[in-house]
Amino acid sequence: MTTAALIAAVYIVVTVLFAAFSYGEVQVRLSEALTIMPYFTPAAIPGLFIGCILANLLGGAILPDIIFGSLATLIGAVGTWLLTKGQKNKYLAPVPPIIANTLIVPFVLYYGYGINMPIPLMMLTVGAGEVISCGVIGLILLTALEKVKLPGMEA
Repeated sequence: MTTAALIAAVYIVVTVLFAAFSYGEVQVRLSEALTIMPYFTPAAIPGLFIGCILANLLGGAILPDIIFGSLATLIGAVGTWLLTKGQKNKYLAPVPPIIANTLIVPFVLYYGYGINMPIPLMMLTVGAGEVISCGVIGLILLTALEKVKLPGMEA
């Protein structure tokens, strides 16, 4: 429970600190780099989900964004854990959150916020942001954490 709470807290702080990049149709939510954490421990899953809910609440998100944006993070976190739990292939860790957010968030932006951009274009912009935050920064974080033995982290 402590590990989940710490991950949630870090997710919230990073999202709010970098709010200028964390919301909107073109976003690089740096806190999404943490979605690689289920590679190390399943305790990260509830931490990421709760962290995303609270970050969206604190950021003034609308209810559909709070619900579906957080579900996208949850799906991505569960996907990371399921995809990497047996084989520990770190390069697969960012794939589920990239896919989940790329497919879900543009619909929230279009129907929830009324952003009048084609959904496929928003999939490209959100997907690019996810590749940067999860694929690049997340893998850098994962590689750094592999070298450190932290309590509650199995890898």
